[in-house]
Amino acid sequence: MKLESSVIAPRSTVLSTHAGLWWGLLGVTAFSFTLPFTRIAVDGLSPLFIGAGRAVVAALLAGIALAATRQRIPTRVQWWRLAIVAGGVVAGFPLLTSFAMTTTPASHGAVVVGLLPAATAVAVVVRTGERPNRSFWVFAIVGAVAAVVFAALQNGGLGSLTAADLLLFGAVLAAAIGYAEGGLLARELGSWQTVSWALIVAAPLMVVLTVVSAIQQPPAASPVQWLAFAYLAAVSMFLGFFAWYRGLAIGPMAQVSQIQLVQPVMSIAWAALLLHEPIGWATAVGGLAVIACAALAVRTRLKDRPRTDRPPREEES
Repeated sequence: MKLESSVIAPRSTVLSTHAGLWWGLLGVTAFSFTLPFTRIAVDGLSPLFIGAGRAVVAALLAGIALAATRQRIPTRVQWWRLAIVAGGVVAGFPLLTSFAMTTTPASHGAVVVGLLPAATAVAVVVRTGERPNRSFWVFAIVGAVAAVVFAALQNGGLGSLTAADLLLFGAVLAAAIGYAEGGLLARELGSWQTVSWALIVAAPLMVVLTVVSAIQQPPAASPVQWLAFAYLAAVSMFLGFFAWYRGLAIGPMAQVSQIQLVQPVMSIAWAALLLHEPIGWATAVGGLAVIACAALAVRTRLKDRPRTDRPPREEES
């Protein structure tokens, strides 16, 4: 792929295509701690407080950053698109995973969330109107089936999916939609600006939910649990998206999205190291199956699609 200009970037300011991969890896590394730290935090804080409260803290940081740099206000259409991003990655994924982590190990959640790269690729295909070949859909569907079978077998047999599993699958769907729309918006608004505006959009609802959760179940966490919450608010909910959307914006988006494949591996490793969760053969095999299907789906789409992604201009992120 040649380094050349596009409608987004003047010729003199394009970035290396490798930059997108490195930014994406940095974002994925930040996100890989999310499930283990959520599992730590839910032992002392309510899942509603964790899911909503971390968005409130992140929105405060976002407001400061936007005001300090005097960012331009999004257009009416962009506000609607930001609402989609907010619904997926500010509200949907954090809330659903927080409730799921109250009853399931972080390593189990990491395997199910391993379906996210394929789900994101599907979301991008639907959003952009691409028409990949049949192999893409086969691998995506097989990956989804592998994740469902793994979750069911972990709970005692086929047909025994728990509420936590349904929450995790819902979280994958929400994040995939938010990632796809956010990656496209980042090319117009900028990477950190996109997540910052999405946090502002969701802030009123998240404030209400945080207050309600604090009244119903007053926070009573240990210092370690508060530190885990702080990470979720500052990094998982805010700074991690600086890198992730930056990588998607530089692109190629399909290629950068493949980096998500290492996230479940990292999360399982952190769960073992930080939470001392046993990693049995079922988790290892299930994780490998889901990751392999996701990799094949994403790679098939990347191979089939026209190489039109261009790196954006160097911005103030």
